[in-house]
Amino acid sequence: MEAYYKDSEKSKHSLKNKKFLLFVIIVSILSTYIFFSIIWSNINFEKILSAAVVGKIEKEKLQEKITKEVLGNKLVTKVIDGDTVIIEGGYTIRLLGIDADEVGYPCYEAAKKRLEELVLNKYVFLEAGSKDKDEYNRYLRFLIINGENINIKLVKEGLAIARFQDENEKYREDIIKAEKEARENKKGCKWGEKKTILTTSTIVDAIKSINQSLNKSDEILACDAKNYIGENKTVVGKIVSSSRSKTNTIFLNFEKTYPNQCFTAVIFSSDLSKFPEMPEKYYYGKIVRVKGKITEYQGKPEIILKDPKQIEIIE
Repeated sequence: MEAYYKDSEKSKHSLKNKKFLLFVIIVSILSTYIFFSIIWSNINFEKILSAAVVGKIEKEKLQEKITKEVLGNKLVTKVIDGDTVIIEGGYTIRLLGIDADEVGYPCYEAAKKRLEELVLNKYVFLEAGSKDKDEYNRYLRFLIINGENINIKLVKEGLAIARFQDENEKYREDIIKAEKEARENKKGCKWGEKKTILTTSTIVDAIKSINQSLNKSDEILACDAKNYIGENKTVVGKIVSSSRSKTNTIFLNFEKTYPNQCFTAVIFSSDLSKFPEMPEKYYYGKIVRVKGKITEYQGKPEIILKDPKQIEIIE
């Protein structure tokens, strides 16, 4: 009996040793797994962090390169209007701190012509302000020639007005002062003699009269387009608002601003190269004649423009 108890005690002790050994092995395996997991995680984190830092540096280098290309002395190759030019390399520059008339407004031609006289085919010094670009991806700059600020000069001559988004913008006080002097002295197109402006109604009346005399029945007013869905017509009206989508589709809205427009002319990005640069700006404010098949989209009549011959500026 004594031998039996001794053997039983040995068996219990051996079982305890095996359990302890198994516990040690499991703990060792788990410890090893956790150790290598931490090392691998740190390696991956360092890689991710390194990639992020490198990416940021590359982005900053690219931004620095772009910015440098639109600073300093550059040749003006084209004048779009009284406050927008294109320089060598194809970069579009919006004169900072001023606003000149758009196409279709009284002082558009005067401001554009004067800016052409001042800077076209000449080297100008581009000086940046507090903001690099506007919402149309145009670079915002002051234009300097022989030490003279062209932005201020246009305002001083009564061809543009002061327009700032940042109250702390450089030259702000100078431009505001220039506008005040031009206005008080009735200088230039902006503050001189009042210009005769042709309104949509007067032009439409003239068109109606001409159509009646020529017996033309295909021309309709923009706000009547909803009555001719599915028909080929020539729509006449004023573009009072315009926009460009994220996919570069152009929307020209007639007579009323979006979403209450009477009619819309649409230019898809695939056809954009056929039309004047920045058509949303080029046609804005103009009274035009649009030809094509009237379709309906989201309850509004529209014509898709695939060729610039489909749209004609009346005034």
